[in-house]
Amino acid sequence: MKFKLDENFGLRTLNIFKEAGFDAHTVREEALAGAPDSQIYETCQRERRCLITLDLDFSDVTRFPPQTSGGIIVIRLPRNPTLAILESLVRQSLSALKQNQVEKKLWIVEPGRIRIHQTEAEE
Repeated sequence: MKFKLDENFGLRTLNIFKEAGFDAHTVREEALAGAPDSQIYETCQRERRCLITLDLDFSDVTRFPPQTSGGIIVIRLPRNPTLAILESLVRQSLSALKQNQVEKKLWIVEPGRIRIHQTEAEE
């Protein structure tokens, strides 16, 4: 599985993915930091990479349809988050990947749960 980490993630998060054996890139290392969301989405589509982001705009399934993507994982942080909480939610996502496919789906990852959006045809 291939991932692209949005600009709100750093090297520590990238290393979590790589240590878990995943092919992961960041938008920063590809000179996409500050790029419009649509460009990041299209790049992920073209590369068949699942986008990992904190940006709630990507949860808009009309703008960014998950069924035409490699998957979208939106991590929802609680108020006053710490780096430890962020890393915990990333690890929660990786753990869920052992049992569920993210391709063509939108996952909203929150402490203790993951909401999965998929099209009716896939349910």
